[in-house]
Amino acid sequence: MEQYEPDRLSPAELAAVRRSFRNGRAAMTRRSLLRASAGGTLTLGGLGALAGCGIPAAGKSQGGVSADDHSAKEKVVNFSNWPEYIDVDDSGKHHPTLDAFRKRTGITVKYTEDINDNDEFFGKIQPQLAAGQDTGRDLIVLTDWLAARMIRLGYVQKLDASNLPHAFANLSDQFRSPDWDPGRAYSYPWQGISTVVAYNKKALDGVEVKSVSDLLDVPALKGRVGLLTEMRDTVGMTMLDMGKDPAKFTDDDYDAVIARLQKAVDKGQIRRFTGNDYTSDLSKGDLAACVAWAGDVVQLQADNPDVGYVVPDSGYMTSTDNMLIPNKARHKTNAERLIDYYYEPEPAAELAAYINYVSPVADVKPYLAKIDKSAADNPLILPDKAMQAKSHAFRSLSSKEETAYQAKFAKLTGA
Repeated sequence: MEQYEPDRLSPAELAAVRRSFRNGRAAMTRRSLLRASAGGTLTLGGLGALAGCGIPAAGKSQGGVSADDHSAKEKVVNFSNWPEYIDVDDSGKHHPTLDAFRKRTGITVKYTEDINDNDEFFGKIQPQLAAGQDTGRDLIVLTDWLAARMIRLGYVQKLDASNLPHAFANLSDQFRSPDWDPGRAYSYPWQGISTVVAYNKKALDGVEVKSVSDLLDVPALKGRVGLLTEMRDTVGMTMLDMGKDPAKFTDDDYDAVIARLQKAVDKGQIRRFTGNDYTSDLSKGDLAACVAWAGDVVQLQADNPDVGYVVPDSGYMTSTDNMLIPNKARHKTNAERLIDYYYEPEPAAELAAYINYVSPVADVKPYLAKIDKSAADNPLILPDKAMQAKSHAFRSLSSKEETAYQAKFAKLTGA
C-alpha cells in the first residue's frame, strides 16, 4: 500500500508545486483553473498544515467504505467541482443542466466550486477520510493522478453499475480502462484534457511543423520553441516522438527523454518552459511553436486565425478529470444518478458547448451540432476515431518514481 507522507516531500516535488502556482496549470484562470499536476505534491498553503498534523495513512488499499444511503429520503447531491467547469445561464447564477436534472428527478444538487487545486483539496478532505468520517460531499472531481491515489488509499466507493446504464454504454473508448481504474469501477471522466503541438503560422514563416522532433531539431525555430512545465505533458509528448509508450516506459526510457530534451536546451532551441502563460507569446508570435493544451488552442483560434495545431503521427497525451464518490457519502445512489445523467447525450452536449474541453461521451456530436456546429466539428472538443486512436495516457507513478522523475525534470527546466 502506498503511504501518504506529507512531511517527506523532496526538493524536486516542492519545486513542482512552485512551478504549478507560478506558471503551470495552477496559474490557469479559465475553467481548468488551478490544476496542479505534480502528483504526490502539496500546495504551499496546505503543506505546513498537513505536515504538522501527522495524518495517518489509509487502512486499506482498495475499495471504499459505504455509509447508510439516505438517497431515497434525502433528495440531494452535494457536488464539489472546479471553478468555471460547468454550464451557466446568462445571469451566471444557474446551471441549466443541473436545473434540468432536478426537474426530472426531484434531486437538488448543492453545487460548490471549492476545488482550486488537487492537493489543496486532498489536504482538506484527507483527515476526515483517514478517520472514517463523512466529508459532507457525495461527488468530487479530481485529476487522474489524484483519483488514482484516492482509489489506492481506499478513500472512494466502488460504483454500482446498475445505476450507470448511460455511463457504461456511452463512455468513449479512449477513456474506458486507465491503468489506475481498469473498467472504471470507481470513477467516470468529467472531461478530458488533450496536449498537442501548436504554432503561429505567421511566426513560422514557411517552416513546417508536424512533430515534437521539429520543435527540438529544426534550426529555423531556434529560441522560439516552448515546452510545458508540466512533466507528464512535455515528457509524454517527447516519449511518443521517440517511439516509446508513456503507459509502459522504464527508468532508462525516461532518462533517454530527459537527455534529448537537455540537448535541445543546451543548444538554445527552447525559448522557455511555460505554463498557461505561453498563450500570449504564441498569439503574438514570440513563440513560433510549442507544446500546448488543446483547450487553450480552441480559445486562441477564436481570436487569432494565425494560431494552428497539429496532432503528431506519433500521438498525443490525454489526461482526465474524474467524478468519484468519497467514503461515507450519504447520497451515493443520487450521486450515481447524477454521474449517469451527464452521460446522456443532451446534457453532455450542453456541457461541452459551454466549457470546450474533450467530451468523454461517445456519439454526442449530433446533439452538440444542434447547439454549436463549430464545436461539434472541432476535433479538439470531439476527437474523431482516428484522433482517439492516437491518444495516450501517462502511466501511474509510485512515490519513489514521482520523486526521482520530478528531480530530473526540475534540473532540466532550471526550477
